[in-house]
Amino acid sequence: MKEKQIAKDTTPSLTGRAGGGSPIVAIVCGGNSSEHDVSLRSAQGIYSFIDKEKFEVFIVEITGLTWEAHLEGDKRVPVSREDFSFKVGRRTVRPDFAYITIHGTPGEDGVLQGYFDLIRLPYSTSGVLIEAMTFNKFTLNQYLKGFGVSVSESLVVRRGSEDLVTDDEIVQHIGLPCFVKPNAGGSSFGVTKVKTLEDLRPAIYKAMNESDEVMVEAFMPGTELTCGCYKVTGKDVVFPVTEVVTHNEFFDYDAKYKGEVDEITPARIPDDLRDRVQALTSAIYDILGCSGIIRIDYIVTKVKDEDGRERDRINMLEINTTPGMTATSFIPQQVRAAGLDIKDVLTEIIEDKL
Repeated sequence: MKEKQIAKDTTPSLTGRAGGGSPIVAIVCGGNSSEHDVSLRSAQGIYSFIDKEKFEVFIVEITGLTWEAHLEGDKRVPVSREDFSFKVGRRTVRPDFAYITIHGTPGEDGVLQGYFDLIRLPYSTSGVLIEAMTFNKFTLNQYLKGFGVSVSESLVVRRGSEDLVTDDEIVQHIGLPCFVKPNAGGSSFGVTKVKTLEDLRPAIYKAMNESDEVMVEAFMPGTELTCGCYKVTGKDVVFPVTEVVTHNEFFDYDAKYKGEVDEITPARIPDDLRDRVQALTSAIYDILGCSGIIRIDYIVTKVKDEDGRERDRINMLEINTTPGMTATSFIPQQVRAAGLDIKDVLTEIIEDKL
């Protein structure tokens, strides 16, 4: 094994950097969830954004145990799970950096991050613990409540223990309408807005097609907002806030990916509310110790204080640690609204880890 390591370190053709060329970036996409194809679109977006004069870029698609690098002419070659290397002709390529854009497992729940830690390959996202926590919506909510972050009332129903709580008990605790969603998964598939008691159990089983744990969450009427953020050494950037106005019951798959939504950046909200949302986004980033770009979704509801005066309450919905990165996704929108170049943003994130 030692001889093999020496050979890898001294063979110039193994990586662009060893050969005096540009650092090699692998955009890692795909995954094992229903959002596999959405991830591929994000990968294409990132590929178009990255500075090709600074980095040599490949797309690596992961589907179960099939790991393949995309080459020119629709050619694909297998990627070694031993060291994440692959062949390009006679050349063996081992990336210097992994830009993870998998929406769901194994790229958004800490699994892939653990693998990259083992082989000592730097990557774009937060580490194992934070990825696992943010992927589990109920755990994240309970953790951040301890820091004073407002979240909706919720409970978890687990596969195999569905009968431990009755529908009547759920409704008594959470109320109607409510949202039923996969607890460990994305927010595009398996989500139902439940309005009647009779619809609750079918919605739970629908969500279990995506996750073994299902979160039932109280409905909060209000204004939906989302805000992105990234931090690198010596620099903190919080993007402008986006207002999300869906044409549907809620921000579902059709709203996200079929244009059935109005995404307004910057959001049509008072300056003080904007400042509060951005400050909360930055604070949550620091509380969790995040890395790379994240996006936090919120619902702003109206509440009355002790004097009976109405005020805005900012409620966190979820955190996206591998947010969508197509040209029309929220983060590129917010980057443009901030007067920044997405190419420069990605360069900062990559070079901060190299």
